[in-house]
Amino acid sequence: MPILYHHWLSPAARFVRVLLAEKRIDFTLRLEKEWERRPAFLALNPAGEVPVLVMDDGHAYSGVMAIAEYLEEVVPEPPLLLGSADERYEARRLVGWFHTKLGSEVSRHVVSEKLFKRFLGIGEPDSEAVRCAAHNLKTHLKYISFLAERRHYLAGPQFTMADAAAAAHISVIDYFGDIHFEEWPLVKEWYMRVKSRRSIRPLLEDRISGLRPPAHYQDLDF
Repeated sequence: MPILYHHWLSPAARFVRVLLAEKRIDFTLRLEKEWERRPAFLALNPAGEVPVLVMDDGHAYSGVMAIAEYLEEVVPEPPLLLGSADERYEARRLVGWFHTKLGSEVSRHVVSEKLFKRFLGIGEPDSEAVRCAAHNLKTHLKYISFLAERRHYLAGPQFTMADAAAAAHISVIDYFGDIHFEEWPLVKEWYMRVKSRRSIRPLLEDRISGLRPPAHYQDLDF
C-alpha cells in the first residue's frame, strides 16, 4: 500500500490526501515532523518537506504539483483536470494560486505563528505576521467569492484539483478559527459543498493534542 508522509496541518499534504481519496487509492498516512530533519526522510526528499508519496514499488515522489500530475497520469479516472486545454489550464492556474499565493501570504504564517512556535517553544506569535495574514486572507476570500459566484466549483462546473487545493488551505486556516464564514456566504456555500465529499471529510477529523478547532470545524452544514 502506498505511504504518504505528511503532518497534520500541511496544506500541500492535505491536497495530496484529497487527490488520493478522489482516485480511490488506498494509502497509509505516516506522520513526519519535518523540523526534525530525519536522515531517512531526507533520503526520500532532500528538500525535507512533506508530502512525500512512496508507492508500492518503493519509488518516492515529492513536490506537490509533481505528485498531482503523476497521479493524474497513472490513475486517470476519475479525472481531476477536466475539459479543454483552456479549462485544464484554468484548474492548474488556480492550484498554483492557492499553493503559492494563499500559501505564502496566509497559510504559512498562520501555521508557523500559531502552531509551530507554540509546540517548538520558540517564542510568542509575531503579532505583525498574524495581522498581515488576516489582511491577506480577506483578499483571498474575496477572490474565492468571485469564483464561486460565477461557477459551481472554482474552476468550472465539476470538482477539480483547484477545489482540492483551496479546500486544503481553507481547512487548515479554519482549524484556527480564523474565517468568519457568516461574512463570506459564497465561500461558505462552496466550502459546505466540498466538505461533504468523502475525500475531504477525513481531513476534518484531524486533531492536534492541546489545540482544538472551532465547534463548526467538522460540521457539514454549519
